[in-house]
Amino acid sequence: TDYGAFVEVEDGIEGLVHVSEMSWTSRITHPSKVVSVGDEVDVMVLAVDPANRRISLGLKQVTPNPWETLRATHPVGSTMHGKVTSLTDFGAFVNVSEGIDGLIHVSDLHWTRKVRHPSEVLNKGDDVEATVLGIDVENERLSLGLKQSAPDPWSDMERRYPLGTRVHGKVTNVTDFGVFVEIEEGVEGMIHVSQLSRERVDNPREQVQPGTEIDAEILQIDMRERRIALSIKSLLDTQDKVEMRQYMAKGPATSRTTLGDLLHKELEKGRGAAREGAEQDESEN
Repeated sequence: TDYGAFVEVEDGIEGLVHVSEMSWTSRITHPSKVVSVGDEVDVMVLAVDPANRRISLGLKQVTPNPWETLRATHPVGSTMHGKVTSLTDFGAFVNVSEGIDGLIHVSDLHWTRKVRHPSEVLNKGDDVEATVLGIDVENERLSLGLKQSAPDPWSDMERRYPLGTRVHGKVTNVTDFGVFVEIEEGVEGMIHVSQLSRERVDNPREQVQPGTEIDAEILQIDMRERRIALSIKSLLDTQDKVEMRQYMAKGPATSRTTLGDLLHKELEKGRGAAREGAEQDESEN
């Protein structure tokens, strides 16, 4: 029938193998795709209803469940190779074995880039290596991650950018409350309007425009929220302090040298005048 195949388990006793119980992974549209009249098959009894004289049988249950095997061989955190079979607005499906596709959600495609559609990163037919994020055997779902197969740039952000570090970047967006600056690929920091200058800034758009390259200082890093606070005002203050330290370090020595030079010049002037006076006296005599 369209919904299954009847199997005679004893003389005069038949059970039904529903179409959904014929294969673990393949979507069977009609029983004739799997069995034919007269075939001898091994089946498993799933349920017996004596009152209605019905027996439910399973064909797929006599073979190992590939989803159980998948969970045993590929625990969470392991990697799998597969081919991209389709792209949707919410992610990419990857075939990892016969009849088993896993989903890479759009949020798991890249650590830092804001991916709006999977086609920005993958194409149908691409071979990929992904990390197993979860396996739901009961619902036959496999969650995969592409970005998890590469180091997370935020994992050592605080080490690479200690507070007070000077950074160079390009302005990506200007808002009423501040300026966003890309300091490395996909990593942005925000300069609050109060940190744009030592002077009061009412409109950040009058200070900078998207595409402008600027220098700033790391003010704060929020690892949990993945946010970086930058400051131009703090950078200027730091530069002033550095210049002051440099001036103080060399200032006294420069002063002594200048005073010595002046005394030396005055002595030389005095000696020169004495020599001129002596020479004049000798000429008069």
